[in-house]
Amino acid sequence: MNKILILLTVVLLPGCFISRSTVDRPLDAALVSALVPGETTADEVASLMGAPAEVVQLGRRTAWRYEYKVQKQAAAFLFVLGLRGMDTQSDRVWVFFDEEQKLTHVGSSFASSEASYALPTL
Repeated sequence: MNKILILLTVVLLPGCFISRSTVDRPLDAALVSALVPGETTADEVASLMGAPAEVVQLGRRTAWRYEYKVQKQAAAFLFVLGLRGMDTQSDRVWVFFDEEQKLTHVGSSFASSEASYALPTL
């Protein structure tokens, strides 16, 4: 009887975990602010920031997307009830080039540092 009770206790013990994952490398806001529309070329952007995650052809113009994602998870298991929370935040930069591969526009948002560990509330 004691062996069964011990086995049930071990199997039904509560548990928890946390995890953090990232996609790609962090983006530098200072580096992005150094990009100058009308002056910076596509080659210079590529040498400063590396290869983009996505290239979109807009007629004879192009747009490049750079992205860095942070995902944080937390979970708790209580007998047969499991709670899991996940938060994904990202830094994203879009750069737009004209027909001569000169930078025309830069758009950015930086939120990866805001990802947090949290369990859902009932």
